[in-house]
Amino acid sequence: MRFLRHVIQTIRANRSAYLVLNAIVYGPVLVGFGVGLLFPSLAAAQVESMKSSGTGDLVQSLLENPWLFALAILANNALRAGLLILVLPSMIVPFAGIPWFAYSQYTVGVTLAPANEAAWLALIPHSLTILIEFQAFVLLALGAYLLGRAWIRPRTVDAVNRRQGYVRGLRQLGRLSLPALALLVVGAIHESFSLIYLVPLLTEG
Repeated sequence: MRFLRHVIQTIRANRSAYLVLNAIVYGPVLVGFGVGLLFPSLAAAQVESMKSSGTGDLVQSLLENPWLFALAILANNALRAGLLILVLPSMIVPFAGIPWFAYSQYTVGVTLAPANEAAWLALIPHSLTILIEFQAFVLLALGAYLLGRAWIRPRTVDAVNRRQGYVRGLRQLGRLSLPALALLVVGAIHESFSLIYLVPLLTEG
C-alpha cells in the first residue's frame, strides 16, 4: 500500500504532465483509428504487412495456448514498446522516447480500424485491453518525463548537478515502471483470453 500511495502521490504532484501524457499516448491511436476508417486501404496494407512479415502466422500458432499467447503479448508490450521504444531512448536523450512511442501508436490505431461488422464487435473487449495497457505506457511516459526533467533541471529533485539529477530521475522512473509492468501483465492476460474465447463468441453467427 505504501508503494501504491507513492505512485498516486507522484501522479498528483505532476497532474498536468500526467494529463498531457495521456493525450500523447492515447491521441495518436485515435487519430490512426480515424485515418484507418477514412482510408480502409491503409488499414488493409498494415494487416497485409503483418501477414507478409510472418506476424500473422505467429499469432495464429499462439492462439492454441492462451498463457503462451499472453506471454508473447507481454514481451512485445514490455520489451519492444515499453523498453526499446519509450524508456531506453529517454535514458539517452531527454524525453526522446515519448514522441517516438506516439508515432508507433499511430500505426497501431490504423491497424485497429475495423473493416467489417465482426471487427467492430471484436473492439468491444479489446477497448478494455487498450485502456489497461496504454495506462501502463502513460506511467512509463511519466517516468521518462520525470527523468528528463531531473536530468535537465536537477533542482527539481534537490540535486546539486545533472549527474545526481539523472540518478534521482532514474529512481523515479523505476518506481513507476513496477505498476506499469503490473498493468501490462493484466492487460496481456485479458487480451489473450478475450481474443481466444470472448471475441469468437461475439463474432460467430
